[in-house]
Amino acid sequence: MALLVMPGQWGDCPQMIPVLERIRVPRPAGGHPRTRPDHLSGDKAYSSRRNRRYLRRQIKHTIPERRDQQAHRQRRGSHGGRPAGFDPARYARRNEVERLINQLKINRAVATRFDKRAYVFHGTVTVAAVRLWLRP
Repeated sequence: MALLVMPGQWGDCPQMIPVLERIRVPRPAGGHPRTRPDHLSGDKAYSSRRNRRYLRRQIKHTIPERRDQQAHRQRRGSHGGRPAGFDPARYARRNEVERLINQLKINRAVATRFDKRAYVFHGTVTVAAVRLWLRP
């Protein structure tokens, strides 16, 4: 799991790449940790040219294309490129992340962010995540 604490008024879309670059999953047999997920699912908010370019090189993804992007691509004709691949079955599982965030927000300190400093809030979210992970 990777966490990145940003100011509340910042959007999620520009933070996708920095979060993905923080992923480190140790391998059971040793060696370098994995740094990329097998697949990524996101909503239309993550459908930017920059994010798609980053994912196209490395990670399979399921992100629906926004209507304005579809219209722009179709206006360009054969130069607009091909439509983004989309798997509705994988996209249906995207709500698991939303439910996890709701589980984290059961902790009042995470939901209301009383902490003044970002590193303290990061620790609060980490403790809440560990409690979720250890819960029977």
